[in-house]
Amino acid sequence: MDLVQSELETLRSRIKELEYENAKLCARLSSCSCQEIKEKNNGVLDGCHGKKKNKLRDLGYGTMMHHSKRYVALKVMYFGPRFYGFASEAQMDPTVEGELFKALERTRLIFGDKKVLQYSRCGRTDKGVSSVGQVIAMFLRSNHREPRGHNKYSGEISVEESCGEIDYVRVLNRVLPNDIRIMGWSPIPADFSARFSCLNRVYKYFFWLGNLNITAMETAAAKFLGEHDFRNFCKMDAGNVHNYRRHIISFEILPFNESYKADQLMIMKIKGSAFLWHQIRCMVAILFLIGQGFESPNVIDALLDVERTPRKPQFPMAPEIPLVLQSCEFEGLKFICSSDTKQALNEHLERECRSYKLQSAIFHEALLNSSCIEIDNNISSDHIKKKETSHIPLLSRPTEPSYEERRKKLDAGAGMPR
Repeated sequence: MDLVQSELETLRSRIKELEYENAKLCARLSSCSCQEIKEKNNGVLDGCHGKKKNKLRDLGYGTMMHHSKRYVALKVMYFGPRFYGFASEAQMDPTVEGELFKALERTRLIFGDKKVLQYSRCGRTDKGVSSVGQVIAMFLRSNHREPRGHNKYSGEISVEESCGEIDYVRVLNRVLPNDIRIMGWSPIPADFSARFSCLNRVYKYFFWLGNLNITAMETAAAKFLGEHDFRNFCKMDAGNVHNYRRHIISFEILPFNESYKADQLMIMKIKGSAFLWHQIRCMVAILFLIGQGFESPNVIDALLDVERTPRKPQFPMAPEIPLVLQSCEFEGLKFICSSDTKQALNEHLERECRSYKLQSAIFHEALLNSSCIEIDNNISSDHIKKKETSHIPLLSRPTEPSYEERRKKLDAGAGMPR
């Protein structure tokens, strides 16, 4: 088993190296003059005729090929409840990524498809999940001119350079829906990937304290620290993910500056190098069971031991709405925003905050006016006690198929005639 794991890690390392080389080659190709000559000879620019020319003109090729391009990272904030996740590959609309590309096309900042743009994203947040620090990267139209084939970035940008550049934040925020904002932009090197260059990601999960045992939850959360196999804390994707080991750098449970009556709003702050599909919400769900006294903190040890517990017990995930991707951290990346645009951005966020507080006030008013004639349901204390003790221990529950069982099923399906 250790030999197989070692070979998998070696293959993953080699894949990263190949992706790095591919990014460098694509960057050189995008600014190569022979590429433009080839496209002209193929009728992409001046020599094309009829429907082909019109279609390419509609896509922006005719305009974009005469503009400078720049490899840029954008920091994105979005409020998630309206969206079916971040990625446009979702089966339903709208998605955050879909809205972003509509804005990029409308402002004529992009040309071609995602492959041509060398597009990458740091994370794929679920339906309903929000972010204040998502990062995407791609080539955008630019006022900045560099010698052909030159695409360097030292981690700094001059005042003159930033003043002369397109104000990406202002331009995009003017056409984006109110629940998506661009927070800043940064030039990036040719080998940058929003996914693979990310050093770590930070998520926050908001919840009300209520009667939860925070001490027990903190004891359990500490067991997540370090590198573990988290296959029992995620939605398994055996077709695409073969290594379920992830590293948790920190896991804090902290009070937030908000309360309601005698209840305190709390935050779970989780920092890791990367996360699996639904990993955060699965970890939070188990911590809630521990905080309610239904499970012991030791259940974390049992679930992290995949030899002892090879199959994930069935349990519902924590709700998605309170989860926020706070930040994606990169070495040397500094996002910038003009002073006027920053002021407009802050004013927009303040207006949105006031709007949500108005909605909260309406629900609060409904709560105050919810008087009605109460009917005695004659529910005995024995019935209440029976309901409270109906919890089935996690390790006694039905389980999902193991990774090996899923792989065998996938392999058997792939070998079947179509």
